[in-house]
Amino acid sequence: MGWTTGRRRVVAVVAATGVAAALALVAYRVLAPAEVSTVARGDYPALGSPPAGVVGRLPVAPLIVDGRLRVYAAQRQVYADRPVDGRHRSTPYWSYRRWPATLDAVVASGTTVVSRWSDGHLVALDAGTGRVAWRADGPEPDREPAARRTGTSIVWQPRGLAVVRTDGRDVVVSSGAGEVHGLDLAGGGQLWRSEVGLGCREPIGSSSTGQLLTVDDCAGPTVVEFRDAATGAVADRWRPPASGDELTVTLIGCATAGSGCAALRTAGPGDAAARGWLLGSGEPVAAPVLDGPDAELVDRTAVTLVDGVLTGRAVRGGTERWRVSVGPARLIAAQPGRVHLLTEERELVTLDLAAGRELSRFVLNVGSDGTGWAPGAAYAADGYVVVERLRRPVDPDGDDQAYYFTAEPLVLAAT
Repeated sequence: MGWTTGRRRVVAVVAATGVAAALALVAYRVLAPAEVSTVARGDYPALGSPPAGVVGRLPVAPLIVDGRLRVYAAQRQVYADRPVDGRHRSTPYWSYRRWPATLDAVVASGTTVVSRWSDGHLVALDAGTGRVAWRADGPEPDREPAARRTGTSIVWQPRGLAVVRTDGRDVVVSSGAGEVHGLDLAGGGQLWRSEVGLGCREPIGSSSTGQLLTVDDCAGPTVVEFRDAATGAVADRWRPPASGDELTVTLIGCATAGSGCAALRTAGPGDAAARGWLLGSGEPVAAPVLDGPDAELVDRTAVTLVDGVLTGRAVRGGTERWRVSVGPARLIAAQPGRVHLLTEERELVTLDLAAGRELSRFVLNVGSDGTGWAPGAAYAADGYVVVERLRRPVDPDGDDQAYYFTAEPLVLAAT
């Protein structure tokens, strides 16, 4: 009798152990870190060349890569669709997904797409195939991106991730958690690593001459630090003449968001007007033509919009090159060779930068959506413009349904 009871207990223990092991295996398979890469099966798309006008509408913000693909960000996924001038978002051309990390930032250079994740991991993908080109570890982001469902802050204004062109080499710069890492874009090898003050020395972008710019307000007056992106060495530290202890620095004239910038603008607390400065090999040079908070710099031309008149001036010397009356409008985006304005009637007006000549003008209306929306973030690349449409009156604290104009709030146009 005692032997039978003991045997039952042994069987029960073995059974319980088996169940626990099975549950542990299931939990591991579900919760363990993992990645799923779905590579492209079709041909790499050709360059699109649609006529000027509205192309379509999208539910999430695209990053246009190589003039051929649209790359998107989801919470745990980066993916692409084609063609670049497709009317709607289509079945992914390729996709890369990680778990349990979340997507923090996405940048692209040429045909390489680099993603950064909440655990600091960097993954580079080949845009043509979606295959993983390399993986590398980097610093964890120092804060979560303030991303709504369109993902504009991840693909259009990525924080802590940039590609810097310097000495004939593309360098991926990743910053966060008190560190900055520089990696070779070609293979992902680490070039340098530097510690910075947590929360008080924040890289804000790069110059067109290959320097990483950091705002340092750890101790004493705010200073702009210039770091060689190829080596990580600090080359110089600079403060504008006759400036106060506190300073706000904004990069302008950038090739992409925060990268390859040709100038910066500085302002102190309560300053009525900011000051513009050209970036080069030496100290920044004063550029009064960029002093206005709304002045934009494109291809060495300073563009300003005042009282409905758009003016282009040489950034050095301020010589007027052209001026054109556009009426009530706002300058929403720029890209090499052209600038884009949005009128009160929601017309997208594109001007040639060299002469101020109008290239195209059309209403940003898709189907029966109408024009009763407010413009949000905007993005321009490879001849395309994407504008985020918000519900009026704009409620920045509202949920996504109340904040966005429609379920597909982004309108894509060819200019």
